[in-house]
Amino acid sequence: MAAYIIRRVLIMLLLLLLLTLIVFVLFSLLPADVARLTCGKICTDQTIELNRIRLGLDKSVFEQYWLFLSALFVGRTYGIGDGAIVCEAPCLGWSFTKSEPVLELILQRLPTTIFLALGAFVLFLVGGVLLGVYSALKRGGWQDRTITSVALIGYSLPSFFFGLVVIYFVIIRWQVLPFPQYEHPWDDPVQFLQTMILPWLVLAILYAAFYTRLTRSQMLETLGEDYIRTARAKGLPERTVIRKHALRAGLTPIVTAAGLDLAGLLGGAIILEAVFSLPGLGGLAISSVVNPDQAILVGITLVTATFIIVANLIVDILYAVIDPRVRVA
Repeated sequence: MAAYIIRRVLIMLLLLLLLTLIVFVLFSLLPADVARLTCGKICTDQTIELNRIRLGLDKSVFEQYWLFLSALFVGRTYGIGDGAIVCEAPCLGWSFTKSEPVLELILQRLPTTIFLALGAFVLFLVGGVLLGVYSALKRGGWQDRTITSVALIGYSLPSFFFGLVVIYFVIIRWQVLPFPQYEHPWDDPVQFLQTMILPWLVLAILYAAFYTRLTRSQMLETLGEDYIRTARAKGLPERTVIRKHALRAGLTPIVTAAGLDLAGLLGGAIILEAVFSLPGLGGLAISSVVNPDQAILVGITLVTATFIIVANLIVDILYAVIDPRVRVA
């Protein structure tokens, strides 16, 4: 088991290194002139050229990449003399539009996105799996048809449309909840829950639809296996057959999807954060597109992509726990 984990960790580190190279090169190929965008209000040709030197844009792409990569470990200084800007390690870059390190800006917004993702993750995973198991056990019945139909509708709804509908009816028309106004959970837990409950439910319903269908198909396939019939023939309680044999055997694809979806939620709930006015990474990304800030966009891309790579590592380890046969792969 230890050798398997070490091998997967080394692969993850290699992927992270490759990720930094690909992201940096791709953003370097964009037609926008970063030196012009960050030169300030008074932009003369001389100012732009000096700014290009300060940012290291006068060097080759791979020299710039080496400066970027080394800044993660030893930090980086932009410019020289009294006007130099020091970005302490780990440095993901410096936002000249906001005059702050990119990593600090991301860390300020990241907790909101994590709270949104984790809350929705728990709801859709538990709800989707339970509904999928129940639907499989009631195969062909009205319960199965109802759950399958509702899941299909939920899976087809765009998150921003569903979010706007929920806001209109729950907040504006029925006035069940106040309009979202984000507060940190340790500052005002009640306000936090009132703000987050609707985004959680919107994301959970959309994702739970997929997990209901996935769990149902896996359960139906597993329940037809010979060892399930043998377990029942031995007189094992139905609850034991479902929980310890059928559900566990069908967990592999569910674990795969869950790990990747959690990572995707951390980087992909941009539109929903805007709909509910949540100060997460989504709002930071949108503002960095409207007011061009390439350093922030590079940082957000790297952070969100890192979540996905780390999620793959966790999924691989869970595979080995669920099914020891994968350890020799």
